[in-house]
Amino acid sequence: MQSGLYVGISSQIALERRLNTIADNMANMNTVGFRATEVKFDEVLSKTRNELNAKVAFVSQGNDYLSTRSGGFDHTGNPLDVAIKGDAWFAIDTPQGQVLTKDGRFTLKETGELVSNMGYPVLDAGGAPIQLDRTAGPPVIGPDGRVTQNDRPVATLGVFSTDISKGYLRFENGGVIPTQAPQPVVDRVDISVVQGYLEQSNVNGIGQMTELIQVNRSFEAISSLMRDTETNFSEAIKTLGGSR
Repeated sequence: MQSGLYVGISSQIALERRLNTIADNMANMNTVGFRATEVKFDEVLSKTRNELNAKVAFVSQGNDYLSTRSGGFDHTGNPLDVAIKGDAWFAIDTPQGQVLTKDGRFTLKETGELVSNMGYPVLDAGGAPIQLDRTAGPPVIGPDGRVTQNDRPVATLGVFSTDISKGYLRFENGGVIPTQAPQPVVDRVDISVVQGYLEQSNVNGIGQMTELIQVNRSFEAISSLMRDTETNFSEAIKTLGGSR
């Protein structure tokens, strides 16, 4: 009987984790380039058996992963707004090291350095900051990330790929720090840079609200089941103890 309580507790812990990811996703529905967090739960069988000599199945705490769905593209017409078609990222240099981002809202500093909307240097394919000429007119960015000014190549916007499933840490404004070192994308027909566009968050608001309702209902159902189990357990103790 106690196994039912333990299984219920494990389920509630898993649901709480999913609830936290839903809340984070909803809070970032309007964050440019944000990738939604999903959670995968696995069944865990206990090493001990219960009174029926059957293994007890618990729910794992879950493993986070990023949704690879692309967000919608909004046309801005700004030559310093860029988006990536395909499974790849821009890279910025931060105090925490190299961070990958889908947020292509770039600006130029007075010195001509290309920076993110948070002020971090945008990196080229070799991992170096990109320097442009503020007096040479608006840059033109090609599908391969090559930047030209006055028909002269001046830099190449770094586009990187990595296996996020190997692990990652969240960074501010939708950025991620992968545990696997990112690699520059070279000659990939399925990946290209689009100038004058921004990729929006890939969070599906309606889907998240639906899942939130399901999580709440599941939590309530498990809580009710645990209360019933606890009541039955108490009644069994009273009966076996001769209280009746």
